[in-house]
Formats: sequence, structure tokens, C-alpha cells
Amino acid sequence: MKPLDPRLLRYAAAARSFLALGALLGVVQTACVVAFAWFASRAVVAVVDGRGPEALRDAAVGLAVAVVARSAVSWSLEAVAARTAAVVKSQLRLRVVRAVTERGHEWLARRNSARLATLVGPGLDALDEYFAKYLPQLILTALATPAIVVVMALNDGLSAVIVVVTLPLIPLFMVLIGWTTRAAQARQWDRLAGLASSFLDAVNGLSTLKVFGRERRQVARIGRLTDEYRSQTMSVLRVSFLSGFALELAASLSVALVAVSIGIRLVDGSLGLPVALFVLLLTPEAYLPLRQVGAHFHAASDGVAAADDVFEVLDDADVADGPTAATASAPSARVAETDALVVDGLSVDRGGAPALAATSFVAEVGRVTAVVGPSGVGKSTLLAALLGGLTFSGSVAWRDAGSRPVGVDIAWSGQVPGLVSGTVAENVALGDSVELDDVLDALDTAGGRGIDPAVVLGAGGSGLSGGQAQRVALARALYRLRRRRARLLLVDEPSSALDPVTEARLVDGLCAVARTGVAVIVVTHRAAVRDAADHVVVIATPAEASVAATGAAVRGATATGSTATGGSDR
Repeated sequence: MKPLDPRLLRYAAAARSFLALGALLGVVQTACVVAFAWFASRAVVAVVDGRGPEALRDAAVGLAVAVVARSAVSWSLEAVAARTAAVVKSQLRLRVVRAVTERGHEWLARRNSARLATLVGPGLDALDEYFAKYLPQLILTALATPAIVVVMALNDGLSAVIVVVTLPLIPLFMVLIGWTTRAAQARQWDRLAGLASSFLDAVNGLSTLKVFGRERRQVARIGRLTDEYRSQTMSVLRVSFLSGFALELAASLSVALVAVSIGIRLVDGSLGLPVALFVLLLTPEAYLPLRQVGAHFHAASDGVAAADDVFEVLDDADVADGPTAATASAPSARVAETDALVVDGLSVDRGGAPALAATSFVAEVGRVTAVVGPSGVGKSTLLAALLGGLTFSGSVAWRDAGSRPVGVDIAWSGQVPGLVSGTVAENVALGDSVELDDVLDALDTAGGRGIDPAVVLGAGGSGLSGGQAQRVALARALYRLRRRRARLLLVDEPSSALDPVTEARLVDGLCAVARTGVAVIVVTHRAAVRDAADHVVVIATPAEASVAATGAAVRGATATGSTATGGSDR
């Protein structure tokens, strides 16, 4: 990241406001610095020359006002910086989450989810140092240093020349040290992301590791990664301390040159005491902002590294250009008389290979549509496309073109229950207020009549069997369906872990939901679900679809629906 990356101003509007207000406060602070040096030199001269208490009083009052004003401006700049850091972090996090949501599961699957979580969590938290310490000093360097040099030049040209000649030494040291710091900081950030990824992998595979008795090896592995991160952090701190020493040494030697020059001319009488004191007091202030930039760069480097990664995510050109379920094109002319979701020629490619062959069907409101086919044929991919999580070709739209977008009308339950810590009721009403009657009704419809909504679940929904977790996940979708008045229910393998009796109750519940004015689409391998459906859509493999399409072209036949889909009404 550059000292001030333009992308920060583009993605975080609060940063632009901070620069404008920071520039104003920087000008006021520079005026206070000059006033402080002026009144301090006049107070000393008044004492040396014996001008009396009146002159000393005026200089002391001016000095006190300058000190108070400078302190107030410094506090204001820090307060504004802290507030801006909080707002900018919020804006960047919101943009990252929105980008991940819009690009869907396919985009997320190609990235390290643990690294993204670390990025939007502790990574962006490090921007506090960037805004609170680094950026204010950067503003002062751009404003205060040139202004002070100009004031010095108006009073003593030789001292200003010495400052102008020696000032570049500090940026030179900063660049040389910055190369080392950047490499060390990049390694530290990689260690942190690797530690988060390893911990996530260990947690996700904990049950498997426990079965094979390998869980203790992961403890040692994570301990080793933690030690590596600690060592890398200490390396960065060593570089920070050494760089701070180098910058202080360069600035001190530069100030010493000005002091020696002033002292010599003060002795031989070529320079007056008032000017000499005034210039000498201003000299350290000319170097101070630049020294502070170098010193605080290391404190802000964590945030700078994280911001770079955020900008890479936001700048990523791998954005879906095709239609999604929420922005699908107009439906085909083959539309049923009743209200229905029309899927026309929907196909999905991943990495240049077909993941779902062109599929067409009509899912009518009030009916259950079962999607069947061999494993790996793309049934779950179809649901992901309907949800808007994948880029696809073809169209998906409701028959009545004036209705809300498809994405607004969906309630969904996937193969993985995705339960969280909390009560069953809180899991069912996830993202909504808990209405106990509605929770019980949703559980009953999902075949979970015997599940107590007050039961407290552990991490990952622990405390329920696989079948119970499936029913709670389906109840969550039903709860959303009724609370949001959605008219499309997507369910992926809802009965894979259920016994026949419970499965029958669940199927009856789905049929009852459909009769309330909902289009229900169920992906299933179970015969009981397929047989109870009003309409069955058979998904063919891409190879089978290609053969069917070629045969149809040869025969010159006109097919109803796509070559990848067979349907039957019941």
C-alpha cells in the first residue's frame, strides 16, 4: 500500500472527510508551532535584555495561548482520527462482506475463508494505528514541514538551506528500512493467516482426527505455528526499534548542524539573539513530522498490509458477468397458465467445464417439484444458481414479470444444517425475532415435533443427532418462508438422515407448505420424496445432454424442455 492509497479514498468516504478536516487542523497546528517558537524566543530575549515584567508578561501570555491551542488541536486531530478509523473499518468490512455475498459460493470456494475472516477481523482492526498515528503525521509532513522551512528562510536563509539539504536523509533511511520492514511484515501477516487457516482446519476435522487418534498432533502443529508467528512478531519489533533509532540519529545530527551554524554566527555577531532562538526552536519542528511518519509506519504496517488485501478483494475482476437468480432475464414463451417459476436453459460452467447441463422446467406455486439424478450431476449446483450464488447461462423468472426479484422470494435449507450455539428456537428463528408458536409450527411441519425448542446447542449445533439437525435446518427455512411471506422453498436432501416414518411426516409437511401457495423444489435421492412430488425433474449429465442434443438435431425433432431435463407430472 502507498503512504496514502487512492483506493482507500474510493472505498471509504470517511477517509476523504478526514483528509479535508486533517488538513485544516494541520494548518492551525503549524500556526501554533510558529507562534510557540516566536513567543518563547521573545520571552527569553525579554529576560536576557532586562526589558521588564511587562514585555515578559506579554510573551508569557502569548506562549501559554500557543501551548493550549496546540494541545487542543492535537487532541482534536487524534479524536477525529480515532473516529474516522472506526467508520472506515466499518465501511471496508461492509464492502468486503457485500463483495463476498455478491460473488457467491463459487468465488468464495477458490479463496481461503479463514484468511478472509482474519482480514475483516483483527486485520482491519490494525487500521486504528494507521489513522490515529501514521496518517495525521503524513498530513503534517505535507503541510507543516514546508511552511516551517519557509518561515525559517524568511528569518535565516542559511539555516533553511541546511534543513532543505538534510531533510532528504530521513526519507532515504525510511525507504531503506521500509524494504526490510515490508518483507518482515508480509511474513508476519502470512504467518497469522496460516495460523488461522490451520486452526480452522483442525476444528473442522476434529471429529475425524479424534476417531483416528491424531488430535494431539494438531496441538503440536498449532503450537509450532504459534511460535513461528511469535518469532516473526519479535523480528518486526526489532526492525521497528532499529529504524526508530536510525531516524532519530539522522534528525539529531541535522539539528546539530543548524545549532552549530547558529552558535558560530551568534558569537561573531552576524546573527541576532531573537532570530537565532526563533530559528533554533523551529528547526526540530521541521524534522518532527517526518520522523514521526517513519516511527509510526511500523505501528501502522499491520493495517497497511490488511488494507492491501482488502483492496485486492474489492478490485478482483472475477465478478460474475452473467445472470444470477436475482437478476435473471425474461422467461421463455413456454409459460404455464398458473403462477410459476420458469427455469429456461439454465446451465453452469466451472473453470471451463460444465457443472450443470442446460436445464428447463416450470415449478408451479402449490406443487412440489422433485429434482433427481445421479450424484455429481449438478442438482445442488442448480439450487446454488437459483439462490444467486453462481453465475449461470439461461433465465430464471416468475411468470408474472411485475413481481419482486426471485432472490427476495426464497427460503432455503441445504445439506449442511449450519446450526450455531444457542437454543433450538434461536436457530430456527435465526436472523429474526423468536415467536414460539411459529417456531413450534415450523418444527412440526419439518417432522421435528419431538424436538424441544428450549434445548441449548453447543458450537456447530452439537447436542442434536444428524436427523434432528436436518429437521431444525428445514424448520428454519419454513420459519423464514412464513415470516417473510416467500413463495419459493428450496430444499437440498432434507431426509437423507431420517427414518421412513419421520421422512413420511416431513414429506407431508412439504406438501402442506406447497398448498399454502408456495413453489417447493426438493433435491433428493429418496424414492419416498420423489414419489410424493407433483412433478419430477431428471437432471442428466453434461455428456448425456450433449448426446441427446445431437440426436435431437439429427432427427429434427422439436423437444419440449431442454435436453438435460426430463419431467413427469404426478
